[in-house]
Amino acid sequence: MTTETEIVRVELAERSYEIHIGAGNLGQAGRLLAGRGRTTHAVVITDANVETPHAMAVAESLSGADIGVAIIVLEPGEPTKSIESAAGVWEGLLDLGADRRSVIVAVGGGVVGDLAGFVAATFARGVRFFQVPTSLLAQVDSSVGGKVGINLPKAKNMVGAFLQPDGVLIDTSTLDTLDRRQYRAGLGEVVKYGVILDPELFERLESEVDRLRRADHRLLREVVAQCCRLKARIVEQDELETSGLRAVLNYGHTFGHAFEALAGYGELLHGEAIAIGMLLASRLAERLGRIDAGLTERQRRLLAALDLPTEAPDVDPDLVLKTMMHDKKVQHGKLRFVLPSGLGQVDLVGDVSAEQVRAVLAR
Repeated sequence: MTTETEIVRVELAERSYEIHIGAGNLGQAGRLLAGRGRTTHAVVITDANVETPHAMAVAESLSGADIGVAIIVLEPGEPTKSIESAAGVWEGLLDLGADRRSVIVAVGGGVVGDLAGFVAATFARGVRFFQVPTSLLAQVDSSVGGKVGINLPKAKNMVGAFLQPDGVLIDTSTLDTLDRRQYRAGLGEVVKYGVILDPELFERLESEVDRLRRADHRLLREVVAQCCRLKARIVEQDELETSGLRAVLNYGHTFGHAFEALAGYGELLHGEAIAIGMLLASRLAERLGRIDAGLTERQRRLLAALDLPTEAPDVDPDLVLKTMMHDKKVQHGKLRFVLPSGLGQVDLVGDVSAEQVRAVLAR
């Protein structure tokens, strides 16, 4: 299967790169990487779920472009995004003879991309990096923008770096082999983009629920491309998250990351946690008088139609608050939340009291 390719460019001066989005286009990996500069050695990092057929297809494409290829296969799942796994990959790269001219190619979901990117940022003080995301969540979010990292036991993504990839190759046909729960979880991040930046995208998602549920490739190519465009525009303006603008991409994440950590990484999928987190953030915005209940209800209906969870786990609110204090948006010991003021408009809001958060959690 091959379809028209959409190209989204991320403009970051000398760190600029392109995102190629299509279906059945994994075979372009070698050509695209070779086009970014002389490459003689690549190490494909993947996991056991993706090794066959996707990582092997990418490796064959790289080999066809006269690039020497080795593969490192990781255990699937969020627990792999750890310092122990990173150390294992560092040692593996040494054993494979990798050096500063090697390129790391991440083929997999967000866990593989984040870990492989962190390794690329740190091995030999930094090597080139190319992304081939195979999950919907990674395609619309984590593979774009250069955030790479690993988890600590008490805090998600707390250790990491910024490393823009040489390029991103997205093949939506890889989603055909994705576990349906993982696919639905990725839709949570898609909905997020509509709420924070694009009312027309949100309305389209509302009208295309059936096609989204059956993973229609033409629709997915268009939706993934739009999500990438939206994220690219934010990253271009706030690459290193210094102005606060990029923080809007974390809508639902303050609540969501806390639930992920408390459930045990991998028990509650990231997109599932973000779906719950978005609704809690929206209810918090209601309590603060920023929006009416109608906007929260629209989000709830859409998320439920996409088979995403809409109710928070039964967890002690004080424990959630304590876990939230490890969130990267905390400043001077005060929680900050990304909250909507309307469909397509969110702001970073500080000085939210613990009592207001407890009230939302207790609802």
